[in-house]
Amino acid sequence: MNRSPRRRLASRCLLLLVTALPVGCGYALVGRASNIPENIHKVYLAPMENATRRSEVEQILTRALADELVTRKRFTLVNDAADSDAVLDGKVVGFDTTPLTFDDQGRATQYQITITASMKFRDRVTDKAIWENDRYIYKESYDVDPNEQSYFDREKIAIEGAAGRFARTVVIDLLEGF
Repeated sequence: MNRSPRRRLASRCLLLLVTALPVGCGYALVGRASNIPENIHKVYLAPMENATRRSEVEQILTRALADELVTRKRFTLVNDAADSDAVLDGKVVGFDTTPLTFDDQGRATQYQITITASMKFRDRVTDKAIWENDRYIYKESYDVDPNEQSYFDREKIAIEGAAGRFARTVVIDLLEGF
């Protein structure tokens, strides 16, 4: 007779625990959280600076960031910092391509591209950093065919391909506060 009330109490406690667990675990859908203040709507994307020997990398990355910000539709990009609520600026501080794999003749068949940037998203009015990362490192590998005529031209193509993915990760990190 005493077992029945105990069992009911235990099953109610278990049911309460199971229903309360998802609420307290901190689960959230990716892309829903944001550390961006509600008053930030218009963003000025400053042209990235280039502190590397690789020409054009800053231009390619700036275009990719602009495309990604427009695609996300969270902000309106403006052409003048004075018209913005916030400014995103950055500097490419490192660029490297490293061969990863080789064919039988010692020619590289796969490279790793590494882009290191210093990125900052700041409130234009208060000049306070909302998000920043001084050592934002992005790595990606790409294949090359050493027999192709365009063997030596693959680096720029690889930068252009990696730029979109670099921009996507920067904007996601910026929006989610990582």
